[in-house]
Formats: sequence, C-alpha cells, structure tokens
Amino acid sequence: MLNIFTLANGRLFQEEIESLEELSRFQPIWVDLESPTLEEKRWIKQYFGLSIPEDAMDEDIEESARFYEEDNGELHIRSDFLIADEDEPRTVRCAFILNQHNTHLKSQGVLFSIHDEDVPVFRLLRMRARRAPGLIEDAKEVLLKLFDADAEYSADTLEGIYDQLEKAGKQVLSGDVTDAMAGEVLGAIARQEDLNGRIRRNVMDTRRAVSFMMRSKMLNAEQFEEARQILRDIDSLDSHTAFLFDKINFLMDATVGFININQNKIIKIFSVASVALLPPTLIASIYGMNFQYMPELSQTWGYPMAIVLMAASAVVPMWYFRRRGWLK
Repeated sequence: MLNIFTLANGRLFQEEIESLEELSRFQPIWVDLESPTLEEKRWIKQYFGLSIPEDAMDEDIEESARFYEEDNGELHIRSDFLIADEDEPRTVRCAFILNQHNTHLKSQGVLFSIHDEDVPVFRLLRMRARRAPGLIEDAKEVLLKLFDADAEYSADTLEGIYDQLEKAGKQVLSGDVTDAMAGEVLGAIARQEDLNGRIRRNVMDTRRAVSFMMRSKMLNAEQFEEARQILRDIDSLDSHTAFLFDKINFLMDATVGFININQNKIIKIFSVASVALLPPTLIASIYGMNFQYMPELSQTWGYPMAIVLMAASAVVPMWYFRRRGWLK
C-alpha cells in the first residue's frame, strides 16, 4: 500500500496511490509504504529517483548501520515501533529515508517510511495532523512527531500495564489465593512483564533515533528543543518502567509465597496425620507380637479392647492438634 501526505493550510491530507500517474499529480512531504510491492518501489524510483534498500526492514542489520547519512545527502534511520496488541505484543521495524540536500531529485524534503504492517503510532499522527492545523511544518517535523507519538503511545501502554498489575495485586493480596488463581495471576504478570520489557527496549531505540537527529544538525532551533523534550519524556518513562519491574517482582514473589503456603498446608496435614497414626500403629505392633504370655489374647474382651485403644490413641492426638490450631 502506497500512501502520500500533502501539506495544505497546516494540515496533512492523505491520498492512496494506485498508479504512477496519480503519484505525479501531488507534491507530498511524506510518502508511506506499507508492505510495498515491487511495482510501488519502481514508482518511487522512477518518480523520486530514490532506491529503497533491499535490507531496509531487516531485523538482523548491524546496530551501527541503523542510523547513517549517505554521500548524496540521504538520511537513513531504522527504528522500532511498539504494537501493544493484547494477544501478541511486538515491535515493528520501520525504515525512514529523508533527502535533505540533493536538489536535483524530487525526493528532496520528502520523508519516506517503509514498514511491513500498520503501526498505531502512524495512525495516531495522521489523526492528530488532520485535526490540529499547524502541527506539521515539513518532513523533518513529521519524523519528529512520529517519535513524539511513539513516546506517548509507550506512556499510555505503561498506564495499561499498571492497571493490569493493580487487578493482579488485588487478587493476590486478598488473602484467599488458590493454586488455580495463583496460576492465572502468574500468567497475567508474566505477560505484563514481557510488555514492559518491550516498552523499555522501544523507548531506548527511540532515544537513539532522536539523538541521531540532533547530532546530524538537521533540526532548526524549535525542532531541536522539541527533540530535547522528547528525550526528557523518555527519561521519565525509563524510571516508570523500572518502577513497574519492581512491582512485578513483588507480585511474583507474593504469588509464589502463597503457593508455598498452600503447599505447606498440605504437607502439614500429612505430617499431622502421620503423627496421629503413630500410637495406633504402636498398639497394633505390640499385639501383633508372637509372645506366649500375653494375657489379653486369651480374653474375650481382648480384641475389642485393642480396637478401642487404637481408636482412642488416634482421636486424642487429633483433638489435641485441633485445640492447638495446628489443623487450620
């Protein structure tokens, strides 16, 4: 899918392009390629003179090659964006290309973004740019606003994680935690821990990208200050992710502690039962001995007496244990 965005009266207007002729009718500041076909890449090269690298979205590209500037003035940035899907949270690699200096090409001043699937941050920026006039001034502003929206999207996701952990905390700290409930809580906590880790990695990647834009001296004074504000927001997110990691560890320890308590209760019951059955076992062992002179064996009341004695020796310890509260 090939979408272009033009700037008019301070607003972004989106057009979906289906042919090279349609592309030639617009002067975009942002060209967004979502899972581009070979034909769409050919249109970009033919009209803008821009070749999209084959490894633009490779995950195993060297870290040092994710942010660089070509000799022809093209700025290349490869950054990850978060998709906080409830079932499958993940990050999507996006490649950005911006020609700043080569005036001989129509790609000058146009931001090109390439990615394999729709990214929530992109939708968020498009919605804002349609509603808020003056939000976007040029292609560099588009890229900067994307990173700003990414930091805000991460912050909103962190708030969702905190809400989920609060629910898990109420279940754990209620005091009546069964093994089944503990298993569900542990699963929920593990999912939030994974998402929190992805957010931490994502904001670290965003920090590197924004820092590269500041070092490249491509931003004007106002945009530079905006980039510094994005970095300050990311710093606050770092501390919040660290806080959530501590909360996650606490809830994990508390849940595992309740599981251990439940297991100890079971072991305690078995221990008490074993102790309570020791006296009857002793009595049965005594009367199972093959001594010649055991007066009770020759009496009619010998057998009932042994049964009653064994029962009493089992009941008395159980009564004592219950009175002491050891069976609770």
